[in-house]
Amino acid sequence: MTIIDSIRSGLAPVHREGWRFVAIFAAVTAFCHYLGFWPLTAIGIVATAWCAYFFRDPDRVTPAGESLVIAPADGRVSAIVEVIPPPELALPRETFTRVSIFMNVFDVHINRAPLAARIVKLTYVPGLFLNADLDKASLDNERQALTLETPSGLQIGVVQIAGLVARRIVKFVSEGESLMAGQRFGLIRFGSRVDVYLPKGVAVRVCVGQRAVAGETVLADLSVNGASAQGRAS
Repeated sequence: MTIIDSIRSGLAPVHREGWRFVAIFAAVTAFCHYLGFWPLTAIGIVATAWCAYFFRDPDRVTPAGESLVIAPADGRVSAIVEVIPPPELALPRETFTRVSIFMNVFDVHINRAPLAARIVKLTYVPGLFLNADLDKASLDNERQALTLETPSGLQIGVVQIAGLVARRIVKFVSEGESLMAGQRFGLIRFGSRVDVYLPKGVAVRVCVGQRAVAGETVLADLSVNGASAQGRAS
């Protein structure tokens, strides 16, 4: 992402889910200003600006291609591993390729559909609030799991995972709904992770450490089998 892209992202509109938080920060800041608490007022201005920045919702240009799997979240690709998917996805009990994207508190937290598909299962699972970057967070943390089915009948899993600071997973969609690739389907407040479960053997097009952009970065191509991308971003 270029400097210009970063500036544009930072100036993006605030998502409707964030306005009440911005309003609360702004109201507290105004009250501190009214009482003459200047240091707290300054802190409040910074906090209000950060809250608006956190809930920013930039437009994205999603690559066209029915077989493309697009990143559902902004952030760092933290792991690419072969695992059995969690039971709440109701996927076959066989090995899938899990691509994990870790979002810090400065990343855009609006999550987007990785491909055009129907939500055949949507499950909320209560749990802990461990560091979302830990591997066991995929099974222990609070999370929301979506099982997506393409028009051809292929299923993949997407799991939103709460983290240390995150305390709320917000969904914009319902079970049975059809999504377009790149469509907004939810957000996680204040730092977290999103896992994508792909059929084993599909060539992954990102590597660990790479930055992903929700709705734009191609994670994999379902029509291509073979070796995944090699290397580790530094």
